Amino acid sequence: MGPRFPSPREHYRARNRTLFMYTSAIFITTLGISYAAVPLYRAFCAATGFAGIPVTDSARFGSDRLTPIVTAKRIKVHFNADTSAALAWTFTPQQKFVTVLPGETALAFYTAKNNSDKDVIGIATYNVTPSKVAPYFAKVECFCFEEQKLLAGEEVDLPLFFFIDKDFADDPLMRDIDDVVLSYTFFKARRNEQGHLEPDADDVTVDAASGFSEYTRGKR
Repeated sequence: MGPRFPSPREHYRARNRTLFMYTSAIFITTLGISYAAVPLYRAFCAATGFAGIPVTDSARFGSDRLTPIVTAKRIKVHFNADTSAALAWTFTPQQKFVTVLPGETALAFYTAKNNSDKDVIGIATYNVTPSKVAPYFAKVECFCFEEQKLLAGEEVDLPLFFFIDKDFADDPLMRDIDDVVLSYTFFKARRNEQGHLEPDADDVTVDAASGFSEYTRGKR
């Protein structure tokens, strides 16, 4: 008896099974990438300074990076604070600005107070203006993207320890930079589809450069 060839029906069934497996694999991979997109994007920005996000890569905090360039000009770092319309907090910087040399560390503080009669969890986001400074603006310690739970009526001081990388002084694109604005915005925390707390950023847009907020109704 000669070899048996599959019938057209069997051939189409096998092809459909293969197509289904490929489609399922692509769907699962895409779904996984979607779930990971936000934390991966945040990590990428924190490591590179992309989108005006100050660098938080600990590999850049070596002692060789923390040597002030005494021959460089001082940079005035201004501090801005905003809160979402949905968050009944008072949030203010304790100093208007500080001046630093490239490679010099600085310590600043913000104050947050829960004005409501309920315990509330808030999460702060941040950015730097002008955005081209972000790759050189490194934060050693800060309260950004961390859950801050304030009890009803509680007031806390939030420290910020940062420096402007010494390579700032050698970049010709930074020669016109004398002032930098570091802007924080506190949002009420919400749980995403994966059950993790994240800032509810649908209610506010912030103009960090001017220090003013425009409250708007976002679309989900």
